Amino acid sequence: MRVGHGSADLPVPDGTPMGGYLDRPGPSTGLLDPLSVEAVTWFDGERRFALATADVICVNEDLAHRVRSESQSSDRSLGCELWLAATHTHSGPETGCVPGGGPTPGPWLDRLSEAVGTAVRRAIDDERPCDGEARHGELHGVGADRSRPSAPAVVPLTVIAVRERGDDDGRIAGVLAVLPVHPTVLPAAGRLVSADLAGAVRRALRARLGPGVWAVVATGAAGDISTRHTRRGQDAAELDRLAGMVADRCVELLREPPGRAWSAGSRIALAARRLLLDPAGPGTVAGSADAAELARGLRAAEESGDPIAVRMARSRMEGVRARSARTDPIGVHVHAARIGELSVAGLPGEPFLAVAGSITSAGPVMVLGYVNGYPGYLPTAEAYGRAEYEVLVSQVAPGSAEALAGAARQLLEDM
Repeated sequence: MRVGHGSADLPVPDGTPMGGYLDRPGPSTGLLDPLSVEAVTWFDGERRFALATADVICVNEDLAHRVRSESQSSDRSLGCELWLAATHTHSGPETGCVPGGGPTPGPWLDRLSEAVGTAVRRAIDDERPCDGEARHGELHGVGADRSRPSAPAVVPLTVIAVRERGDDDGRIAGVLAVLPVHPTVLPAAGRLVSADLAGAVRRALRARLGPGVWAVVATGAAGDISTRHTRRGQDAAELDRLAGMVADRCVELLREPPGRAWSAGSRIALAARRLLLDPAGPGTVAGSADAAELARGLRAAEESGDPIAVRMARSRMEGVRARSARTDPIGVHVHAARIGELSVAGLPGEPFLAVAGSITSAGPVMVLGYVNGYPGYLPTAEAYGRAEYEVLVSQVAPGSAEALAGAARQLLEDM
C-alpha cells in the first residue's frame, strides 16, 4: 500500500460572509489562523482512495458531486474515489449550510473544487510505501453532550498512524485523527477566520510529532457533542489548551500496542448507497412548540441577556419553520471503505455520537461525519422524545439516523 498526504491553502478574503451562526454581527474582518484542505490518498496498485477534509461549515451534495467527478476524470490525472468531509468550523466561510441541504455559493464551489484538486494531486505525488496502525481510546474533558451538562465529558478518539515501510525505526510519516467534537470554541461574535478546534489540534499534533510529520484531523459523529460545557473561554488561548489535551492523548495512544490497519499487499474496497430520508414534518418532536411559543421563547432569551440562549432560540425558529415547509424526501449517500483491515464509514451531515456507536458495536470502525452531503442534524430516534435544539431543527424523521447506520454496517459486511 502506498500512502500520501497533500495540503492546499483556502484563503478567505476580508468581508466574506461567515457560516455557523445566525447572529454573527458581520462578515469576516481578518485571519486568526489559516484554513486549508488536507488530503490523504491510499493506492493498492489498482485502486486509489482519497479522503479530503476542508475547513468549512459543510459540504453540500453539489460540491461533493463536482469534486468526486473531477477526481475520477482522466484529464485531471487523479483517478481516485474521493470523500470530501467538512471539519465543520463555525469560523470559516458560509458554504450554503442549510438543514436538509442547499446549493454551495458559486465562488466557494469553484474555490473549494480547485483546492481539493490541488491537495489530492499533491498527496498522489507524495505517495510512498507505508503501513498503517489503528488505535481507539477515550478522550476526557474536551467534548460533552451539549444539551445535557450532567452527561460525562468522555468521547471516543481514533488515531491512525502511517509509518514508512523500509525504515528500520518505522518512522511515522503522518497521523489521521478522528475527533467527534464540534469545533465551536470561538464565539458567534468573532469575525476572525479560523479552523477552530480541528486546526488547533493539527498544529498541536505537528508540534509534538516533529518536523516532516503531517497531521490530518477529521470531525466524527459530533451532532450532539461540543466544548460548551468543557471550555474555560472562547479565545485562541483556550483553543490551544483544548488542542493540547487532544494532541497529548493522541501521543499517549500512539505509545500503546497497535492494531494493524493495513500493510504490504493490503487491498482497498469501497461502496456507497443512496437513501431517501422522510422529512420530519411539524409536530415530530415531543413538546414541539408552535410559532407563538417560539416567539415567546426568543423574547425570554433576549431579556435574559444570554447570547447562547438567544442564538438557540433564533435557530430553533428557523429550523421549525423550514421543517414545516418541507414535504419532499431528503436524498443522502452513505459511504463505506475497507483499507486493508481498517473499516471506515462516511456519514453525511451531523450524526449524533450514539449513531457512530451503533456502527462500532460489532467491532472497531472509523466513523466520519459531514461527508459528501449535508442533511443537517441526524438525532437518534430516542432523542426525538426530548425537545432539544438539535432535534427541533432536524429536518429528517425519527429513525433516519438508524437507517444510515444500518446501511453503513451492511456495506461494511458486504465488503
